[in-house]
Amino acid sequence: MLKVTFLGTGTSQGIPIIGSKHPVCLSDNPKDKRLRVSIAIEWEDAFFVIDCGPDFRQQMLRSNPTRLDGLIFTHEHADHTAGMDDIRPFFFRQGNIDLYMPQAVHRSLKQRFGYIFNDENKYPGAPSVNVQEIAKQQPFTLKNKTVIPIEVMHYKLPVMGYRLDNFAYLTDVKSIAPIEKEKLKGLEVLVLNALRIDPHPSHLNLEEALALIEELKPQRAYLTHISHLLGFHDEVQASLPANVFLAYDTLQITLNE
Repeated sequence: MLKVTFLGTGTSQGIPIIGSKHPVCLSDNPKDKRLRVSIAIEWEDAFFVIDCGPDFRQQMLRSNPTRLDGLIFTHEHADHTAGMDDIRPFFFRQGNIDLYMPQAVHRSLKQRFGYIFNDENKYPGAPSVNVQEIAKQQPFTLKNKTVIPIEVMHYKLPVMGYRLDNFAYLTDVKSIAPIEKEKLKGLEVLVLNALRIDPHPSHLNLEEALALIEELKPQRAYLTHISHLLGFHDEVQASLPANVFLAYDTLQITLNE
């Protein structure tokens, strides 16, 4: 059985936005409070996290894992990578942390976190990592599971989504090539971004996300990477089709293999 925990479901600024007086940002509903987007995936004794944004420390304290088997990255933007330094507690307990990422992400992180990726003259206390570069045409293995990369486009930036068994996670999508959609057939669960109501140049809006879900026909779909401009959680959820759900922070779902 595969267990997925939504560690964060917000867009790059999170919700509430600092200093905002927007009604959604002022909401008392815990489901309207969203950390930057990330999920944890667990099966048997495995615990992996997809993306490591600026809220990673808070997310790990809240979910309280004792071990991190690896981090998987979708792309290099800060809301998906800026928490890299907070892998240190895991490194101190278990040694080098396994990272899985496209080549472009590896290149970006080496520039931004040189003290982690440069093994020469290593600063005491800096974590060390093992990097496996991944490409859209090359499935890879996490413990006993095969992971299928799925390339999507975030405006002009390639972003990697991932399929494990009958679960797929796609974030920061604006478009998907037909050949990549073929990898998304027969899903039990699809997680997909839905930024807001109005169109956006680099993200699916709600209408576009629902159209893609209808095309791919997963049994269930969960929407994530949500901004305050999508609206109040409960109101949006009430408007969705029966098999589509608005994800929220700490939501856990399970899938049969």
